[in-house]
Amino acid sequence: MAIDETKLNAFLEQFVSDAGAVFHAATIVIGDRLGLYKAMDDGAKLTPAELATRTGTDERYVREWLSAQAASGYAEYDAETGRFRLTEEQIFALTNENHPLFLPGAFQLAGSTLKDYETIVEAFKTGKGVGWHEHHGDLFQGTERFFRPSYNSNLTKSWLPALEGVEEKLKAGAKVADVGCGHGASTMIMAEAYPNSQFYGYDYHDKSIEVAREAAKAAGFSDRTHFEVGLAKEFPGKEFDLVTFFDCLHDMGDPRGASAHVLQSLKSDGTWMIVEPFAHDKLEDNLNPVGRLYYSASTTVCTPASRSQEVGLALGNQVSEARLREVVTGGGFTKLRLATDTPFNRVFEARP
Repeated sequence: MAIDETKLNAFLEQFVSDAGAVFHAATIVIGDRLGLYKAMDDGAKLTPAELATRTGTDERYVREWLSAQAASGYAEYDAETGRFRLTEEQIFALTNENHPLFLPGAFQLAGSTLKDYETIVEAFKTGKGVGWHEHHGDLFQGTERFFRPSYNSNLTKSWLPALEGVEEKLKAGAKVADVGCGHGASTMIMAEAYPNSQFYGYDYHDKSIEVAREAAKAAGFSDRTHFEVGLAKEFPGKEFDLVTFFDCLHDMGDPRGASAHVLQSLKSDGTWMIVEPFAHDKLEDNLNPVGRLYYSASTTVCTPASRSQEVGLALGNQVSEARLREVVTGGGFTKLRLATDTPFNRVFEARP
């Protein structure tokens, strides 16, 4: 076997970068959980001792943590003073969960897959699935914190307005089912924007529904949000003006069956909004940083989730538009169009 040393060295460089990223991910979750980033959100230059005092943590650990942040480009280090600071951009992305590019949630989500890898290894051997409820709790919270900033930025500002006639119905007063709602972030974003409408959030994971109910109560949305445990193929209710699936159709074992159930739950002029991760139709066109992120998540979370359910179609989160069309029309819908997209999501509109 002939080894090209230039290619080998390039691959080793990639390894160092990737291994460093994996180790660094844990420090991001630690910094987020302990409030270390938020304690630096004034942009001041701090010594490790000063940051430890601000956060009630140990100076020696904080010094090592700050060094890791500086080495990874997540903080700046001033060699003359021995102090560290966050830049304005780092503050924007690391300290405020309401900002559109809040990053720590993504690392909490990704880190949960490392805690579950032994279970996934067994699934590879047996071909069986791993249900959403079987994952570490960081997956549930991390998923909400990862997706919510994007929903905050896009859902009511561009995604819903891109659907034909839907926003007008929501403003006037519509009946909406949000299926696979998880902790209810998407449901409550819509409820806040459209107070005349009624929103019903459904998820098979009872613990997530409990969290959603408490969050809605705390936000003051109990008058227009209703959260219940329900399967995508069995959720109750009829005559919905809008049914939404946010980043979850590909996780379902029988997405065609879900499509059929959505169809019979809608009004004759109703709309099904399907939000899916961004993907090109061909594998070779997805071999890029975004595809890397999504295929890895699909391997450890999405595909096992689908395989754990009946049918187990396992679309994967990089499902092509053509494949998605087969699923949607297979349930009885006649129209599907790409309404809009972002670098991370595609928003489809399905009509009876």
